[in-house]
Amino acid sequence: MRRQPVPLRLPVRRRPARHALGILLSALALLLGGATALAPAAQAAPTAWTPKPAPMTTPWTGQVSRDNPLPEYPRPQLTRPDWANLNGIWDFAVTSASAGQPASFTEQIRVPFVAESALSGIQRKITQNDKLWYKRTFTVPSNWNGRRVQLNFGASDWRTTVWVNGQQAGAVHNGGYDAFGYDITPLLNGGTNTVVVSVFDPTQTGGQAVGKQRINDVTPHPGGGIFYTAASGIWQTVWLEPTAVAHISRLDMVPNLADSTLRVTVRGDGTSGQSARITVSSGGTTVGTATGAVGSQVSVRIADPRLWSPDDPFLYDVRAELVSGSAVVDTVGSYAGMRSISRGSVGGRQRLLLNGQFVFQTGTLDQGYWPDGIYTAPTDDALKYDLQKHKDLGFNMVRKHIKVEPQRWFYWADRLGLLVWQDMPAMDTRTPDAAARTQWEAEFDQIIDEHRSSPSLVMWVDENEGWGQYDQARIADKVKAADPSRLVDNMSGINCCGAVDGGNGDVIDHHNYVGPGVTRPSATRAAVLGEFGGLGLRVPGHEWSPGNGFSYEDQADAAHLNNRFTGLIDALRLQQMPAGLSASVYTEITDVENEVNGLLTYDRQVTKVDQARVKAANQALINASRSPAAPVTLPTGYRSLRATTPGYTDRYIRHRDALAYTEVVNSGSSALLKNDATWRVVPGLADSACYSFESRNYPGEYLRHRDFRVYREAGDGSALFRADATFCAVQGQGGVRLTAQNFPGQYLRHYNAEIHLAVPGGSRAADNPGSFTEDTTWAVEAPWAP
Repeated sequence: MRRQPVPLRLPVRRRPARHALGILLSALALLLGGATALAPAAQAAPTAWTPKPAPMTTPWTGQVSRDNPLPEYPRPQLTRPDWANLNGIWDFAVTSASAGQPASFTEQIRVPFVAESALSGIQRKITQNDKLWYKRTFTVPSNWNGRRVQLNFGASDWRTTVWVNGQQAGAVHNGGYDAFGYDITPLLNGGTNTVVVSVFDPTQTGGQAVGKQRINDVTPHPGGGIFYTAASGIWQTVWLEPTAVAHISRLDMVPNLADSTLRVTVRGDGTSGQSARITVSSGGTTVGTATGAVGSQVSVRIADPRLWSPDDPFLYDVRAELVSGSAVVDTVGSYAGMRSISRGSVGGRQRLLLNGQFVFQTGTLDQGYWPDGIYTAPTDDALKYDLQKHKDLGFNMVRKHIKVEPQRWFYWADRLGLLVWQDMPAMDTRTPDAAARTQWEAEFDQIIDEHRSSPSLVMWVDENEGWGQYDQARIADKVKAADPSRLVDNMSGINCCGAVDGGNGDVIDHHNYVGPGVTRPSATRAAVLGEFGGLGLRVPGHEWSPGNGFSYEDQADAAHLNNRFTGLIDALRLQQMPAGLSASVYTEITDVENEVNGLLTYDRQVTKVDQARVKAANQALINASRSPAAPVTLPTGYRSLRATTPGYTDRYIRHRDALAYTEVVNSGSSALLKNDATWRVVPGLADSACYSFESRNYPGEYLRHRDFRVYREAGDGSALFRADATFCAVQGQGGVRLTAQNFPGQYLRHYNAEIHLAVPGGSRAADNPGSFTEDTTWAVEAPWAP
């Protein structure tokens, strides 16, 4: 017979009521150290629970506390001095989806790791036919007497019902990515209390937001593609905190650089007649304060504000107080960054502007999956790691891909200085019905409200590649109205997979694999490359399902991966950014299950690329957006193109039997050779900012690439021919480099006297890295045949 759990007493430690960011930054990981001392619900059976072996171990797998995982205060932008962490070992059971509370809980689970994960100790497939049940006991600390007790959940996927001492606590919560909680004071008994939680998660069989989750086997297996293991149940921290009857429930903070103010709306529960007082400080020195009504926007002026940016992610301390007469009835701590994000015209093109300036946003697609915890990072250091790795690799942005992370993830993005594009997790790819649409929009509203004060978050991405798409324009307008301080992307990947562009929002967003492709701004929207890359490299010993990984373009080894990746970034810098591109998102920061497109392996044990080289390429791209070089122009009319490779500088591009070669040309050469080596330089057939090269002795025939070889061919009137016959000029050392207009970053190269379209890091012989830059640089000279 299973013994009953011993009642849990919750020792807590008070933080000083005065909030300072210095304390927040240095001690958030230790906030309420008393919370780290909480005893688990299952103390009576300490050997009953063990973790399952993870399919891959991260550097943090073995660091997860059995009884006190994720001990950090979970809500950095609304902090209070007292709290008690309920993470740890809970009793657990799985019943049929229609069943009521089970008579016994025969298993144990480590909260907040999902049932499918190894770190939970369950590691089992959960389907739409199942319901998850959690149970534990607790005792409210005596020094909380006289205050209301709040039971908070960071997130639980998906339909969550909570009972305390046998009575339901508030309404059922539907949502997988937003925080929620209950005032459980009326349900407490003054002694040992029991909390029971049920969660039903239909994953893709329901109509709710699911992101990349799919009901699959939880251990490694072939297949899965771009969809991954489901994450069911509680997956973020559960905690208790005491509050006053009248208390602050949310802070909405919007920086306004136009008048140097932080505009703060204090929202509260149980308030009546109280006012809100906001104090902004830096290093303990007050820089601004203001008082106003609860629920109304209050402007706090900050003289000469220090602006937040990826280069200087400076955060101000914020303290908000509820004041009743001369008494302060509630105080919360927070932080804020002073920055603006907007869209505007720069050089006649729509650009994304940070603090009023165009700064190219270079980032990665971040799925937020872990081989040991699935949806939940094993530790706070692990949660921080992926963001720090973006910084180490020179990125200044991250696109959180159809998943929403815990509030501490946003804290680390705010503190480290990364611009965040936040996707709304997609529904299943089928067309949603009316009920699913209502639910999805309700969840989106909650996510916007929860994260609207994070300075790092600069763009909401509503829908992706047409998955579950509907009402794109209306939703984009709705999101913009809900949060006018940020950019809106109505559809990421409007050129992909049957997606329908709503025609509004702030950006035109294309997906191009491998890319980078050609994305151009319009008169009203900036151009962004929402996904590209997908270069794959399998690392033996670091594969989720060995031999079953896929990518958009496999690389033979790390050298090819480095050359190919930096070639793509260089193409953005040299060609796409000057032509109007404002941002790019590389797929992806880590491998995920059977995707091996990551710059890191899924277990975070191996960085596949040369970190210093990638950082330099990204930094060069960002710097070029701040200080753009003058465009490279070519003289028009008849010219000849000479090789600049040492030892080959007497060779010129000529055509022979409709193919392009290099050949030695000099004053003694035949008239035929001189004619073959002469080209009329004209504005590009597909892009007048680029160039086309018409044969001197075959008018109407142009240099064009086809299957990586270069030919002299007559135009057939097609858009494909015009694009293949158009080359854009970028600066080279001692000449110009000519890149394909429709394949940016692929260059005209001479190789064994043949002219090819060569790919940096490519796998063909003509992509050989030896003398690549020299072989792709040409001197434009006087024509041999005027």
